[in-house]
This record gives sequence, structure tokens and C-alpha cells, in this order.
Amino acid sequence: MSGRIPREFIDELLVRVDIVDLIDSHVPLKKTGNNFVARCPFHVEKTPSFSVNRKKQFFHCFGCGASGNAITFLMDFSHLDFVEAVEDLAGFIGVDVPRESGDYQPSSSNKDKSSQLYALMEQAAAFYVEQLRTGNEGKKAVEYLKNRGVDSNCADSFMLGYAPDQWKALASRFDQALLLEAGLLVSKEGGQPYDRFRGRLMFPIRDKRARIIGFGGRVLDDSLPKYLNSPETPLFHKGKEVYGLYELLEKNSKPQRILIVEGYMDVIALAQFGIHYAVASLGTAASQAHLDLLFRFAPELVFCFDGDKAGREAAWRAMEPAFSSLKEGRQIRIMLLPQHHDPDSLVREEGVDSFVTRVQNAETLSDYFFGHVANDLNLSEMEGRAQLINKARPYLEKLPESIFKDMMFTRLKQLSGWGRLDVLENAATLVSNKVPNQAHKQGKKRPQDNARLSTARVAIALLVQSPRLAEIVEQQEIDWNGLEFPGAPLFKNILQLIAEKNPANTAVLLECYRNTAEEKSIKALALLDLQVSDDNIDTVFCDALNALLTRSRDACIAKLLDKDRSQGLSAQEKQLLRNMLTAK
Repeated sequence: MSGRIPREFIDELLVRVDIVDLIDSHVPLKKTGNNFVARCPFHVEKTPSFSVNRKKQFFHCFGCGASGNAITFLMDFSHLDFVEAVEDLAGFIGVDVPRESGDYQPSSSNKDKSSQLYALMEQAAAFYVEQLRTGNEGKKAVEYLKNRGVDSNCADSFMLGYAPDQWKALASRFDQALLLEAGLLVSKEGGQPYDRFRGRLMFPIRDKRARIIGFGGRVLDDSLPKYLNSPETPLFHKGKEVYGLYELLEKNSKPQRILIVEGYMDVIALAQFGIHYAVASLGTAASQAHLDLLFRFAPELVFCFDGDKAGREAAWRAMEPAFSSLKEGRQIRIMLLPQHHDPDSLVREEGVDSFVTRVQNAETLSDYFFGHVANDLNLSEMEGRAQLINKARPYLEKLPESIFKDMMFTRLKQLSGWGRLDVLENAATLVSNKVPNQAHKQGKKRPQDNARLSTARVAIALLVQSPRLAEIVEQQEIDWNGLEFPGAPLFKNILQLIAEKNPANTAVLLECYRNTAEEKSIKALALLDLQVSDDNIDTVFCDALNALLTRSRDACIAKLLDKDRSQGLSAQEKQLLRNMLTAK
């Protein structure tokens, strides 16, 4: 498997790519002043609030709050993960993505191996399709599909095929070393490799780019195992992929909701009836990685489980990843089917309209959760209410900080009657922190805004927007011991990162903070319009820095002198005071 993408390559990529050119190739931009604007591609709006700044290599929407660098734009716009976005960005300027594993590896060798594996998977899928259509054994698979109501158009859409009941149908046609690496052959010690899939209806698993990364195979009788999936390979990781996502996005790139079902045939049967927004996990329980993947494309996920005991147990197992993935703007519902039904049988019995109504009216996660944890508990008794808290609280604590988390704790307080149960955040505070004022929504700046910015905020924002200013700080050889001011830890953190990484611009600096606790603050500082001309940046920064240092030293000196009068100073504190007085 290829290794990590070198950080140096990512930084260089962000320097070489002009974010204006990149975004303009997806969303036509219009120059307005120093920025380029357009109607936001991430939400519906009538007037442009989406702004791109060439100097900062940064985009921001004043309507929905989306922001970031070129990599973030591709992740959000094209629904890519980080690696895919880097690969697309590299493709935009026509360079290959290198990989590392200890020492650097030639990128061409890894790329060639991946290309060979993808090509092999396509050839294997074509072979299986041919066997379904023309092979003698394929007739029974065709009959099975007809009995399940799957027509030829649907079979073609999902590239359904058939693996002959032979030990070396693939092994005799393709390179065995590649077949083994792709998981299509099984090798046993002392024996010859043989085909993994034999006598099965074949379901190619495609990624978002239509590349075949694995297969699922279903027997046509009652033998076991009923389903067999590809093993983990350089192309296929079942904990991160779902079946049917490519086909879903082909029909609708921005679905209102995604229905998560349990099997391949459920996805295909629903598609046969025009319900094209279903996917299935690949022989494993839905993970947080699965849910985070699906939430890139739809704001609502609906879990669909059979109504039997196994289905109810599967629904509850889904709670842990569900709670961990519920960020603001995301919603999860739980749909338990009637006894003795799966999605295929129910949509045939009730019809499409009734089934869709069931999906739309599926139980909310909150109602399902509290109904489940309160089941069999006597809430009129103290013991029952205590059990409720003990059962519910571990799940609620997995929720990311949000208004929804506050409301879930509030509901637990109401059900348990325990007034001391802490709600972790105040909803009103969250709202006030997240909703920008109307002037910012329109991308405008009020004259008094700059006056409201503290000296520390100006200095830190300038440093984020012009990382080269760290050289000025370094030249002053500042002794930070004892110096404190609002934002000092973040200021020092940024200085240290710049010293270590030497980011060429704001976009590279932002990338260094991706998925860190400071990322949100860095984005906000990058966004600030300080209304400082390019030729005046150094002067404003120096003035702000000197004011901060003077104020901080004065405060430290006053604090030490006060302590000296009241209780005396240690030798270390006396030396610090001497240093401070000398610096003044």
C-alpha cells in the first residue's frame, strides 16, 4: 500500500495553485475590489456572499460560513476526502502525488501499481458481466435476478455479474500476483492459488470516482456463507466504503437524505422501484467513518433495519457511531421495518409511496434513543431514574458540542428529574457565537469594526495573514518569560509552527492547523479584514507587537513589585524583575 503524502509536497502544492483559478474552474467568479465573488456553491442564495481572496489564498462564505484553502474547497465541493482532494489539486496543475514510507518512494512505482490493480478490477468485472450474459452457468443467476424482479437495465447500472463455479476461472486468465494483491485469489500454504469467488452473483463495489475497488458475492441457494466480500486490499477498506454510493451520486449528487440498508439486494431492489438514495455497509456494522462519508453528501441519514431481534440489536449498535458523528446540521433517523420484512419485500407489498412515507416519517434519533434507554425502567422510582442516567449519559457525552447536545441533556434532566445534571453548554451562547451579524452576512464591514479589535487580535491576525512577519518577532529576540496578554498562547503557538514549518502563505499555514483545536480560531483570524494596505503591514504589526509587549511588561512589573511588598520575591522572581526593568 502506498504511504503518506509528504507534507512538503502539500505545502508546495498550495503555493503553486492559485485558489482563484481553481475555484473559477468550478464556480465562475467576478472581481469586486480586492476579492472575487460568486453565489455560494454550498447553499442556495440570491445574491453573492461567497468571496475568494487571492492574496490570502482563502475562500469564505458570509452566508453559510464555509471557508478554507484550495484543499478544503475541493473536499467540500467535490465531496472528496483529504487524500482525494490533494490528488485532484495535483492533477489540476499536472503533477504526480509522491508517497513516503520511511524514506521517500518514487511516486511513479506506487501510481503504476495502483493503476494496474484498478485495471485488473475492471477486467474482472467485465469477465463476470460476460459470464452472466453469455455463460452457461450464468443462466441460473439471470433466473435468480428475474425472480427478484431485477431487470436488465438495473443489472447493467450496477454492473452485476456471475463468477463461474470453477477454481481457476480468473487465475487462468490474469496475472496471479495482481489477483492475489487485489483479493481475487486465495493462497493456501503448499497449494495452488484459487479463485475467491465461485458460483456467486457478483456485485462490483465502486468508489466515488467509479473505480472498482472490491466485490461482493452472493450464493444462489441456501449454502453458507450467504455473502462473501473482498478482503482488505490496497484498494478496498470495508470500514470506509459503502455499497451503492457511486450509483446514488450518479442519480443525484446532492440527495436530501440517504437510506442505509443492510444488503446489496436491498439497494438494488429499491433502485428498481425508483428509490435511488439507498446504500449498504459492506458486511460490517456502520462505523463513524461510514457516517462521516455519507454526511458529505446529505444532511440526513436514515438507518433501515429489519424488525426482528437481530435488526433491533443492530439499530442499537449503530448508536455509538451515530452519536460521535452528529455535528451541527446533521440528522439521523431510525426506521425499523415490520416483522418478517426487508426493504425489498416491504416496498413490493406496500408500494413505493407508502415506503417513502415510512422513510420520511422515520423515528428521530432522540426519540428512538430515549425510548430505548427508558424501556423496562420504572421512572416513577429513584432507582429507575438513576439507571436511566447511567445508561444515557455515556452516549450523550460522545455528542460534539452543539445546541443538540444541550437539548439532549435537558431532556435527560426532564426524564430523570435530577436537577443537578449539568448541561455542558448554554444554547444561547452557542447561537450568539455562531450567527454572524448582518453586515458580515452581506460581506460588508462597518467603520467601527476595526476600532473594536484588540491590539492582540490585530497582531495575531496580521501574523496569520502574513506568516513572514514572524521574522520581525525573531529579530527582536523577545524573552517571553512572564509576558501575558489575551491570545498569548495562540500567538506563541503560531510563531513556533512558523519556525518549524516555514509556511509560504496563509493557505499553507491553515493546512498545518487542519483538524487541530486551533483550526477554527486560525480561520477566523485569516478572514478578518484589517483594512491595512500592503505597504503598511510591517508598521502596523510592529506597533501592535510593541504595544502588547510594553503593556505586558508593565503588568508583570506591577505584579512582581506588589508581591515584593507583601511577601517578598524568590531569587528567580527577582531576576525576572531585573530583566523586565532592563528591557523597559
